[in-house]
Amino acid sequence: MDDADDIYMQSWTGTIIGPPNTVHEGRIYQLKLFCGLDYPDNPPSVRFQTRINMTCVNQETGVVEPSLFPMLANWQREYTMEDILTQLKKEMMSPQNRRMAQPPEGV
Repeated sequence: MDDADDIYMQSWTGTIIGPPNTVHEGRIYQLKLFCGLDYPDNPPSVRFQTRINMTCVNQETGVVEPSLFPMLANWQREYTMEDILTQLKKEMMSPQNRRMAQPPEGV
């Protein structure tokens, strides 16, 4: 949780460690997840703070585009933030993302 005073527990930070045998291997990715008041009925917004090139991520903003990331597009209230992070890590291993050139680390 980002803010201990946030009684609605809306703003969260997530971390994904890049999966092995991909261009993401060994990289640590930080993400912000924001749960609106309608969560868990509607998905949180998800944004990479660490720069990353993935087919479902807006390159300018780092936002995970719901229309390009099926878990958000087909959200079910049973899904958790951990499920989102796990699915994003799997997406990093997909054929279209596993070898995609990445921005330099620390930029």
